Amino acid sequence: MPGRPAPQGSKRSVGHGRFIEASKYLPAWRKAVTEFAIYETTMTSWDTIHGPARLIVSFYLERPSSISKRKRPFPIVPPDLDKLCRGVADALSDAGVWGDDSQVVELIATKHYADTSETGVMIEVTELNTPEHDSKLPIEILL
Repeated sequence: MPGRPAPQGSKRSVGHGRFIEASKYLPAWRKAVTEFAIYETTMTSWDTIHGPARLIVSFYLERPSSISKRKRPFPIVPPDLDKLCRGVADALSDAGVWGDDSQVVELIATKHYADTSETGVMIEVTELNTPEHDSKLPIEILL
């Protein structure tokens, strides 16, 4: 799948009061996440979540060649973690994982450099309707 983790929410002006997403990679990224989520939900007979949900995401970003592991072990520079999550959550809405990403009541998110893996994201969604109900949709997207 083509793409890389891309933030959603930063806008840039194109004049006359119009703004567009700052990341040129966002459309391809959202499409890749949506398509993979649709595939996974089809393969697992996933039912759309209508109640509260937990979203766990781990992003694996490309390390710039000019930055050594020793100099910067963690990606403490943009893209912002919350903006990366926004794009994934909206793509999961598009895929029908849940009705709307406002249903996410618990979010656990991390970002790492992809030093020993490919760039991409690991996603886990859990419905939180009852303590007995533990419906999980692990989605692994490595781009």
